[in-house]
Amino acid sequence: MNPGDVRTYLLGLQARIVSAFESEGGDAFIVDAWQREPGGPLDGDGISRLVENGALLERGGCGFSHVRGRALPAAATQHRGDLVDAPFEAMGVSLVFHPRNPYVPTVHMNVRMLAALPPGKDPVVWFGGGMDLTPYYGFEEDAVHFHAAARDSLAPFGADKHPRFKRWCDEYFFLKHRQEARGIGGIFFDDFAEGGADNGFALIRSVGDAFVGAYLPIVRRRRNLAYGERERDFQAYRRGRYVEFNLVFDRGTLFGLQSGGRVESILMSMPPLAAWRYDWRPAPGSAEARLYTDFLPPRDWAGLAPQAGGDPAP
Repeated sequence: MNPGDVRTYLLGLQARIVSAFESEGGDAFIVDAWQREPGGPLDGDGISRLVENGALLERGGCGFSHVRGRALPAAATQHRGDLVDAPFEAMGVSLVFHPRNPYVPTVHMNVRMLAALPPGKDPVVWFGGGMDLTPYYGFEEDAVHFHAAARDSLAPFGADKHPRFKRWCDEYFFLKHRQEARGIGGIFFDDFAEGGADNGFALIRSVGDAFVGAYLPIVRRRRNLAYGERERDFQAYRRGRYVEFNLVFDRGTLFGLQSGGRVESILMSMPPLAAWRYDWRPAPGSAEARLYTDFLPPRDWAGLAPQAGGDPAP
């Protein structure tokens, strides 16, 4: 695996995703290319692509970054104490799309490579990423489709990967202080080095390439559903949970801030509007209550869909 090949793939992935959603939404993403001055504690470059106040996406960001630093931040070494303060190189694509229509779920996807470069030792390379869905109003059809696409992206890498990474996602995107899931999950993996760097690179390519097919059909099913003030209020309330998770628990956000990354790019995952209410509960039996009872608790959504190739799920 050549780091240059990883960079080329990631830039192409960003361009393909943005093109697909510019075509779908009709609004152009702004392009903000940036570069760090060499010689500082962190140098590198990136491209942040963002749409705000669009017809489809109220806020959507898809960023590429490639940075090098003198010392790995704590967020990257919590599982590898032997690499504390090692120089590093990291690159990845990360996106969060916050649609305007409350019936269209928020989505997150990230694929990345990180290489620690301890002096006098071989580089330590690992990969991470995943995709997860955060609906405001639940639809079983959407949940099954998204989880099945995530499952199928992992199928070439062993039957153990989807159960492991699905469980990891359920456990990771969980607000411990509220004992509540952020959304309905998907897949998540980190510190992945099984099978070597070529296998890790192939894995993130498979996940990245699956994203548009996992999410765009859901967008098309829900984007024209009628909604009103009630649905927008609930969307803003649930977006508050998104903010809480990203600022308190998200390793990517913490890595970026701890390593001195570009704040605007790191925080472009934040929703444009969010709300908090004191000790609010949805009305029993309402569509809002059903999100909590039927969708946020972990479920084997992919088990309700055919396997890749058309075979029934076991």
